[in-house]
Amino acid sequence: MAKFWKLIGYLLLALFNAFSIWGALFLFSRGFYELSITFFVLIILIDYFVLNSRAYPYRYMIPAVILLFILVLYPIAFTIKTAFTNYGTGHIMTRQEVLDRLLTDPVYTYVPDNAKSYDYQIFVRYNGIDATEDFKMIVVNENGEKYIVGNIKPVRMQAGKMILGEAELIDMEKVQTITENGKLIAIVEDGKTYNYFYSPSDKETAINEVFFKSKIAFPILSKVEIVDNQRNRLSLRFSSDGSLKLVQIKHLYRLALSEVVENGKTVVKTTLVNDRTNKPLLEEEGMFYDFDEKGEKVPVLGYISYVGSKNFTKIFTDPTVSGPFTKIFLWNFTYAALSVLFTFVIGLSFALVLNNNTLRGRTIYRTLLIIPWAIPAFISVLIWKNGFFNETYGVFNRFIVTNLFNGDPVKWMTNPFWAKVAVLIVNTWLGFPYMMTVSLGALQSIPDELYEAASIDGASKSKRFWKITFPLLMTTIAPLLVGSFAFNFNNFVNIYLLTAGGPAIPNTTTPAGATDILISYTYKLAFEAGRGQDFGFASAISILIFFIVAGISFVNFRISGSFEEVNR
Repeated sequence: MAKFWKLIGYLLLALFNAFSIWGALFLFSRGFYELSITFFVLIILIDYFVLNSRAYPYRYMIPAVILLFILVLYPIAFTIKTAFTNYGTGHIMTRQEVLDRLLTDPVYTYVPDNAKSYDYQIFVRYNGIDATEDFKMIVVNENGEKYIVGNIKPVRMQAGKMILGEAELIDMEKVQTITENGKLIAIVEDGKTYNYFYSPSDKETAINEVFFKSKIAFPILSKVEIVDNQRNRLSLRFSSDGSLKLVQIKHLYRLALSEVVENGKTVVKTTLVNDRTNKPLLEEEGMFYDFDEKGEKVPVLGYISYVGSKNFTKIFTDPTVSGPFTKIFLWNFTYAALSVLFTFVIGLSFALVLNNNTLRGRTIYRTLLIIPWAIPAFISVLIWKNGFFNETYGVFNRFIVTNLFNGDPVKWMTNPFWAKVAVLIVNTWLGFPYMMTVSLGALQSIPDELYEAASIDGASKSKRFWKITFPLLMTTIAPLLVGSFAFNFNNFVNIYLLTAGGPAIPNTTTPAGATDILISYTYKLAFEAGRGQDFGFASAISILIFFIVAGISFVNFRISGSFEEVNR
């Protein structure tokens, strides 16, 4: 029986390997190289854990290893890679994808000056009295010769949808037709009958124009190029009277050998050429540029390209970026430091009071004081924002500032100073119960004998606090303060829900706000930038945040002596 289950296990492992290798190869073929490598490494590690008897204990770590690689290591690698690219709005696709789109997308086509126009007729299959989207199309050339459009073959697909299709014209002799009084009224194919439905030159079918445009022309035929026997390409285009005409088209761009200047030298290479002007497109910094009639550059499409350390240097060399970045960094450091200071001081104060054994009702007080920590933070933040800091009907402005003191309403959300005050108040409210709890636990671990000995020696309460309580408290609390600083340094939720980083900093090209911290600034750059998303720049800032937090945490641990404590 044991051999049977062992065989089943090996079969499952073989299936897992086959599926994982197929997935890794699929990802590699689609350009996801980092994720593909991650899959291959995981396959090797899992096989080693399962097949090697010496690695038996590691088998229980397989789920954790999978999550570690996919949810931690791969995102880190992807972020580092993205930081050295221009990945963002206008630069989402790879270079090959951009080339394919410029060469095949119906958007990048034009109608030549001497283009011929063709009449066409649409035949649809009916379901009872209702027309369906199943259709046939007949094209009539300038000589009156009729051809039927063959089956549509997808040329370019995206997300399972056809972006470009092709169909060839077929002689009418190869299809079965039904005529009446010399007029073609139906087509029969594969046992299906397609009845005459619409033609732009037949006013009697104008009633069917809306159905034709909405169900057939725009969703299907607008993405199809019809190729005749002379290899001309035909497609539907709007005419001056608003009707859809079938005309001869050409693709705007084509590949050709052109002379270009690279590093001061003229070389011949394959480039994109504008078919109308016969001028090669300019390619620089991950963008294809065409030229207008005045010879000025016109951006066409961009692609993801390697930009080196440009995203990092821009932070320090571009004044419109470095200025706001410096302000945000200084505020970020101040915000994290003051949040730790305020929450610790208030939390420790309450902990000292609650640690007094003679205080009655300590359990009730402790329960009440821990409520801000128990309530979900996003609920508390929204209550503070709308109930207390609203500039029109908030409690502070309406009942305290204006009624009691007859003062002007405080601009909590529009004045940079008061917005920062509001952020600190809310963060202190949310953070002091945690500090109170850990401080109370640390205080209760201090032996009472130390205080008794100090009292006998004549030490006052303040001396006992600074000489006994505080040093012993910091031994336990110091690492938690460092962790709290790192948490507040990246405390995105409170900032974003309360002020969304606002009010905005003037004279900047990035969406920087007075209360933004680096992580909220990064989020705006990546997902909410008014000029478009900039994932590359956001990734660069994310890497800087990591080194900043790591460096500050290392210094704080060294100062607090936590490393030495661990070594003991």
